[in-house]
Amino acid sequence: MTQAVIFDLDGTLIDSLPDVMNALNSVLADNNRRPVTRDEAKLMVGGGAEPLLNRAFAVTGDVLAPERAQSYVEAFTIYYRADPATKTTIFEGVVPALEALSARGLRLGICTNKPHQSALQVLEALSLDGHFSACFGKASVPFHKPDRRHYDEVAQALGVLPEHSLYVGDSETDVETARNAGVPIILVPFGYSRAPVGDLGGDRVIEHFSELPDVVDELFAQIMTL
Repeated sequence: MTQAVIFDLDGTLIDSLPDVMNALNSVLADNNRRPVTRDEAKLMVGGGAEPLLNRAFAVTGDVLAPERAQSYVEAFTIYYRADPATKTTIFEGVVPALEALSARGLRLGICTNKPHQSALQVLEALSLDGHFSACFGKASVPFHKPDRRHYDEVAQALGVLPEHSLYVGDSETDVETARNAGVPIILVPFGYSRAPVGDLGGDRVIEHFSELPDVVDELFAQIMTL
């Protein structure tokens, strides 16, 4: 039976916040707004560029006018894609964990609300793209997390049934996605959750990626007994 592990990207595999902040603060500066801090930005990410900008504008002054949202999304995207991975780092232990999972014969994919082309660009810049057989970012399909159809598209591209997969993420949205898809979720505590990950209702929490292969084995063993 073919099985897969599907991952969120930002806050799960990589710390992309410094480069996201650079692009975000460039848009804010263009509109005579103060820059946001890392602590503020950490609470803003999730859902894609438009929610990020809405939260940033609300914190730094008047809210973003809906009719101008798309132009600001485009500006943010231009800034971000011009410099997407200068300060972005891979969380410690990610690469060995991915290699260990692949050695077990598991297929690996990414389900992220990061804009699709940006996700592909960052994966390539960090030399992570070779580890994944499928990556679906926001706007790659007409729906996005927590809609289970986004997750199902990744599973289908990997050639597995969703029930033969599990999800790895860091946020409330990831937990909701997993529950909608009917799959277990493993959470990491070093991402961008607005609440402590222990309060999110995940199936497991790992403190370091070195724990991931054994936890994946344990959860798949449980799935097989159901």
